[in-house]
Order: sequence, then C-alpha cells, then structure tokens
Amino acid sequence: MSKQMMINRYKWYEIIGIYLGIFVFLSFVLSPFVEGFLVSLKPLSQLFSSPYRFIPENWSFAAYRTMWESVPGFGWYIFNSFFISTVITAIVVVLVVPASYAFARFEFRGAGLLLGAFLAVNMFSGAVLLIPLFRLMRTMGVLNTYMAMIIPGVAFLIPSAIWLLRTYMMRIPKELDEAAFVDGASHFYTLRRVILPIAMPGIIVVAITTFIGAYSQQFIFALTFNSKTEYMPLPVGLFAYFGRQEVVWNELMAASFVGIAPAMVVIFFLQRYLVSGLTAGAVKQ
Repeated sequence: MSKQMMINRYKWYEIIGIYLGIFVFLSFVLSPFVEGFLVSLKPLSQLFSSPYRFIPENWSFAAYRTMWESVPGFGWYIFNSFFISTVITAIVVVLVVPASYAFARFEFRGAGLLLGAFLAVNMFSGAVLLIPLFRLMRTMGVLNTYMAMIIPGVAFLIPSAIWLLRTYMMRIPKELDEAAFVDGASHFYTLRRVILPIAMPGIIVVAITTFIGAYSQQFIFALTFNSKTEYMPLPVGLFAYFGRQEVVWNELMAASFVGIAPAMVVIFFLQRYLVSGLTAGAVKQ
C-alpha cells in the first residue's frame, strides 16, 4: 500500500489535526533547544534586558569563538566525555548480550529475583552511593583515572540494558534455537550466528541508550573520583562557565551545543541503522 493511499484514508480535517498535534508536541520538545541556541547568539548585555526579546538583535557567533578562551582545554573535555561514553557503551554491550540471551532463553533458579535486583539498582541515585563507591575506587587504586568514571557508569547502566535487550530477545522465536540445536550447534554458536543478526536492532537501541546515559551522568562521578583536569568530562567543563560573580550564559549555551555535537552525530548514524533494521522484516515478501 503506497503512502498516498494511506494518507487518503483520512479526511482533510483529520490530517490537519494530526499535523497540528505533531507541531504542538515538537514545539514543547524543541523550544528549550531553540531558546538555548538563540541565547548563544545574543550579546551578554541583551540577556537581561527588559522587555525580553526572544529574537536577538545584532546576533553573532562571537560566543562560539570566545568560549574556547574562557575555558582553556574545552576540546579535551569533549574528548574525555566521548571516550568515556564509548568505552562504557562497548563494555555494556559485550556484557549485556550474553546475559540477556541467558535470561530470555534459560529457566534457572533465582532468575526472577536477579532481574528484580537489577531493577532495584536503577532506583538508587548515584549520589546515595558516592561514599561507598569512593572507598571502592580508592581500594582498587583507580582514583584520578578514566576507570574511576567508567566502572560506576558500567555498573549503573547494565541493569536497564539487560531488561531492554532481554525483552527484545524474548520476541525472537525459540524455534530458531531448536533448529540450530538439531543441527548440532552449541548455545554460543547459536547466539553468535543465529540470534545476534536478528537482535541487532535491539542491540543498537541498547547502545544508543547506554551512550546517552553515559554521556549525561558523568558530572557527579567526575567531581568525586577525579581531581585532575586531564580526566574531566564535558559536564565539568560546562560548569566552569559559572563564575563567582556571574554566569556567562551565551558562552555556556554555545559550549553546550558544541559539546553535544559529537554525540548527536554518532546517534544520528546509529539511528539510521536502527530504522533500517527495524523495517527490514516488517513487511512480508
């Protein structure tokens, strides 16, 4: 069925209502980003003018140039966040894939209790566990290193990733496993050659959500477990724009957009593969 035929199923006023609802929804979602971008184009003197102007006068990209001078080494902060998030994502995916397969396919004693424990872990804020985590990091000798942020990041993101990928793998027919076992395949071979290709869209979803979570939760771990600037991630670099006397809002907004650009590029390309994977088997041939 073509797209034109699908559209013709709705009356003209229903189509207007659908697009109007989408517009209202996107307005609420995107308005903070639009306002933040406009703030980055305004001179600092216009930010607190009365009456407030939504559209800036004499706008310029000067804040995108001066932000590098206000916080030296800001590019290194971006690299640290990207590196930490990438390592966390890789570790989580490697550990979660076999774990999710085991929970989805095997029935063993304590599986439900263990899954409940994973879910309970997500109910605790990282701030509640800072002191025991600090003592653990100090015992392991990883303070003031990348590992001080990678280890807690992996620990906090694995439970939700297991729940997400387990649900996806449970939708894969067990007949595929049984057919592979009849042919003499082992569980590991079945996972690698049969399940993984089918579960790739779910794995990409886990990778995207893990990367976003790792990119956004680095601030409190970095301030607690690190005191060296060369290991600090992006959120700490953004915090440097908060001065004692004032906040340089235009440079802060400019730095925020520059800082999230690498993550947005990665998510954009992964999302393309995600959509193609989800739609590949959606239509019967």
